[in-house]
Amino acid sequence: MLVLGNGKVITRDPACPLIENGAVAVDGTAICRVGRTEEIRNAYPDAEYIDAKGGLIMPGFINVHEHIYSSFARGLSIKGYDPKGFLDILDGQWWTIDRNLTLHDTYLSAMATYIDCIRNGVTTIFDHHASFGAIRGSLFEIEKAARETGVRSCLCYEVSDRDGMDKARDSVMENAEFIRHALADDSGMIAGMMGMHAQFTISDETMELAAANKPDEIGYHIHVAEGIEDLHHCLKHYGKRIVDRLMDHGILGEKTLLGHCIYINPHEMELIKETDTMVVHNPESNMGNACGCPPTMELVHRGILTGLGTDGYTHDMTESWKVANILHKHHLCDPNAAWGEVPQMLFENNAKIAGRYFKQELGVLKEGAAADVVIVDYDPLTPLTAANINSHLLFGVTGHDVVTTVANGEVVMKDRRLTKIDTAKVMADCRQAAKELADRINA
Repeated sequence: MLVLGNGKVITRDPACPLIENGAVAVDGTAICRVGRTEEIRNAYPDAEYIDAKGGLIMPGFINVHEHIYSSFARGLSIKGYDPKGFLDILDGQWWTIDRNLTLHDTYLSAMATYIDCIRNGVTTIFDHHASFGAIRGSLFEIEKAARETGVRSCLCYEVSDRDGMDKARDSVMENAEFIRHALADDSGMIAGMMGMHAQFTISDETMELAAANKPDEIGYHIHVAEGIEDLHHCLKHYGKRIVDRLMDHGILGEKTLLGHCIYINPHEMELIKETDTMVVHNPESNMGNACGCPPTMELVHRGILTGLGTDGYTHDMTESWKVANILHKHHLCDPNAAWGEVPQMLFENNAKIAGRYFKQELGVLKEGAAADVVIVDYDPLTPLTAANINSHLLFGVTGHDVVTTVANGEVVMKDRRLTKIDTAKVMADCRQAAKELADRINA
């Protein structure tokens, strides 16, 4: 038994959104009770107790679009890299990195990402992986890191023809093998999807191969209309828009997650809505790549299940929230835009997206939900009420204010110290591997 108490409990449960001087009791992997600290401590006097010291007690964050393989890009300088557009960024940086990754690099990239996730209170991620230098076995290396660190993970490999049909087939088979493995797992901590890069790097033949090797109970995780080039390619080569092509190949559906969706029109939005397909917005990445601002507010208003991700740009979900809040106000020239939509995406929709792959309820502190809990060191300057929680978090909290992270009932960080791994040793290994990767790329 574990009790986290003496804090302001932000439950994300509409029936009881805020409990002053509250506590959360955990039994195994699930929350067994939420209430006032005195009441919970009296009910479980022998439980391990973690004192929130007046801070916030919240559900762990969920990130529905990560890129673990990008970890070693931080600080990397590639000779001759001078991008003039999005395709130059892909080929000159990201594809160059993933073509040079070894399986051990993939494992260490995952360890580095999971360490940052835990430090920022992220307990569940949906990752979209690429390592065309070492495809087979790469998702299992990430799973190894996920289990060692304790972060719940839905994984996939990005299928693409960009390095030839042999590697495209290997990519499909890596997904298929991992999906079968994940479906047989009963831990509630691992899931799999059929990953795809973007339609402009995937032939009809490869799409058909992916469909033939995908179990019915899972969907696709694919980049859609991230750059205008993707749309132009689809119109030129297939005579149709991107979402129409995906529809024709049976890719849309309630288990499929579309990343970005910048250059889509109302007709495509209708298809996404009608098929109950999910979308994920990644504001910092879109801005950093100069790709444009997606019609995210319209997607939310249409009732499309739209979540928030980071695209590997950061592992701090509060940072992504802050940027999305500003981006859509600026883009729409509307100071009222994004106030409600983005926190809905982060706190409600991300949990709903995760709920399509993980059985235990996530993103909420209530009896029976997954025991994913974080403590945030935050002392409100002005009164914190059930009505202004999101304003306090938006303007007063960052991921680095998280001091304790509990994932699936296990304390994976306490008082800012990770408990399951030797962080210094892992980071030293990561630094060495990152240097060797940079040397290979620039040789």
